[in-house]
Amino acid sequence: MEYTRISENIFNCDVCPTRCDGHSKGVYDFDSDVRLSEYYEEKIIAYINSKGKYTAKKTEKDGYPDLEIYTPDHQLKEYIEIKVQQRTFMNVRRSIPKANLFPSETLALNLSDLERYFDIFHQEGKPLCIAWVLLNRPCILQSDEYRVYVQKIEKLEEIFHEKRMTRRFRRESGIGDIVDNEHKGVVVNYHFSLKELEVWHVEM
Repeated sequence: MEYTRISENIFNCDVCPTRCDGHSKGVYDFDSDVRLSEYYEEKIIAYINSKGKYTAKKTEKDGYPDLEIYTPDHQLKEYIEIKVQQRTFMNVRRSIPKANLFPSETLALNLSDLERYFDIFHQEGKPLCIAWVLLNRPCILQSDEYRVYVQKIEKLEEIFHEKRMTRRFRRESGIGDIVDNEHKGVVVNYHFSLKELEVWHVEM
């Protein structure tokens, strides 16, 4: 798979003429988020398989990244975790000021998932990457419906150790986090900048 390094010129929200409202939504539809993620997982699987070089399928291993990618001779090549990012962390500069991130450039990942993927990468020795499908961010996407950003787990681990807890944030629970009397919504996230990722030109 081929990726492109993105520009360092990320939009500064302080000078944006059409700023978002700056308020956290407070409503998190867990089931809807799951359905949306599954939709894009299937789209990415279809895209990879349509190219004819590698074969992608959903993993059956509990706790592992969403997709397994195989070579033409049926050897496991790598794992890919798919994350769909719809909401913007509008209060990032106030909530975690030491992160020095702007809302427009910020992407999130469940901290416990991130640490688990570090462990899987070191245990298995297979390439592993995280792919974020970015939606609903016109300042970045402009006329695009979506864009897929990707990074290898070892690079994300380097950033994690460099930035430590300056990128960590625990939000309050909101409507939709609890499903069937169980808290399923992610409340502790670790954050990355789009400047630290690459664009994956996925046609879906």
